[in-house]
Amino acid sequence: MSDLFDHALKQRLNTEAPLAARMRPRRLEEYVGQEDILGEGRLLRRAIEADRLFSSIILWGPPGSGKTTLAMVIANHTQSHFDTLSAVMAGKAELRQVLDDAKERRKLHNIRTILFVDEVHRWNKAQQDALLPHVENGTITLIGATTENPYFEVNSALVSRSRIFQLRPLGDAEVRRVLQMALDDAERGYGGRTIHLDEDAAEHLIRVAGGDARNALNALELAVESTPAAADGAVHVTLAVAQESIQRRAVLYDKDGDAHYDTISAFIKSVRGSDPDAALYWLAKMLYAGEDPRFILRRLVILAGEDIGLGDPMGLVVANAAAQSFDFIGLPEGIFPIVHATLYLSTAAKSNSALGYFAAYQRIEAEGKVDVPDALKDKNRDGKALGHGEGYVYPHDEPEHFAPQQYLPKDVLGTYFYDPSEQGYEAQVKDRLARWREAQRLALNITRGEQLPTPGHDEAEEIKRRHRGGGR
Repeated sequence: MSDLFDHALKQRLNTEAPLAARMRPRRLEEYVGQEDILGEGRLLRRAIEADRLFSSIILWGPPGSGKTTLAMVIANHTQSHFDTLSAVMAGKAELRQVLDDAKERRKLHNIRTILFVDEVHRWNKAQQDALLPHVENGTITLIGATTENPYFEVNSALVSRSRIFQLRPLGDAEVRRVLQMALDDAERGYGGRTIHLDEDAAEHLIRVAGGDARNALNALELAVESTPAAADGAVHVTLAVAQESIQRRAVLYDKDGDAHYDTISAFIKSVRGSDPDAALYWLAKMLYAGEDPRFILRRLVILAGEDIGLGDPMGLVVANAAAQSFDFIGLPEGIFPIVHATLYLSTAAKSNSALGYFAAYQRIEAEGKVDVPDALKDKNRDGKALGHGEGYVYPHDEPEHFAPQQYLPKDVLGTYFYDPSEQGYEAQVKDRLARWREAQRLALNITRGEQLPTPGHDEAEEIKRRHRGGGR
């Protein structure tokens, strides 16, 4: 009796399910998009059609790109037992039960088990590790789905045992095809009803859905179900109705995911590259998607020190002023100081000579303990007994407030870590510093100074990571 009621409930849920769930493809022929991995002759398509998906796979892509749908298509093509778990809902107990059943099924009936784990990145390391021996010995074939970069969010051991397939947002033509299939399908969609979807309404649904098929179908369903039918039963979906059904374009952006890191990277590189238009574009994307403005401002302050530097010393002032102004004003008007700083830094003279610090850091790292020259030591404690501070010349007592004396340890003397650029304000610094260095060289009888190469961006980033103790 319970089976009868369960069957009735399942039938009712199928008919009452949202349009996006009802229209989920059942066969490869119905699947839309991802031609680069599922097109005719592609490896994954051949494996699915031949029911020879023996190696585990991880499907990585944004919401609405078809990860779960593809798993369901595989389930419909395979003779293997197919189990599904949601990493959001299931814990180790549920996983253990699935694994025990899979071992029993293989031992008694020689039936393979395919396990689909949705949002697999949500499981902790211990839960993911629990899968490893069963994936390795073939007890289960894993299909993991994730919106996050698996190379960061899934255990490396599990990734190394799986093929990664990256799914992309659907193109406009593909979203249009999904909508048309829903309008034509009499069994699961609106094929049994008369629906007039105006072209401009369809364009709006497609554009605002942002490559997310589920988003587009949900909007179509809301438009159809909320619009009164005419006397003949027809439903007319106009642009106005479509605009009410889906008003704000979904932007692919997760504050802890790839879109977050990739977008802030594009923003910083645009400012560094002196392209204010691109900088404003990426800034708008981040703010539209709900990024924390203080995160953006912190990155602008860092950029002002690293990439603007003494090319325009006001860059750091402007960036700090923007950060303070935003804290004082808040949203929405606080956007203006952020824009101000973005445009100022984008159009400012650029210099990364501050990276000379990392050349000095590498020298210290290589040499270890280095003693301070006696003339530079604190004379207030050991001046009389040890001669500390003896011979130091106070620069302000000298002409031009400069004294050509020894400041570096003897073994480092004549080494130049700072290489001023010829940009903006720093061009003046370059000329002045050249005169001082030459006077110092002559006074101390130093051979021509050695200019250490400034570390490249990647090398400096690696040193910064060591400062922070790792991190992305």
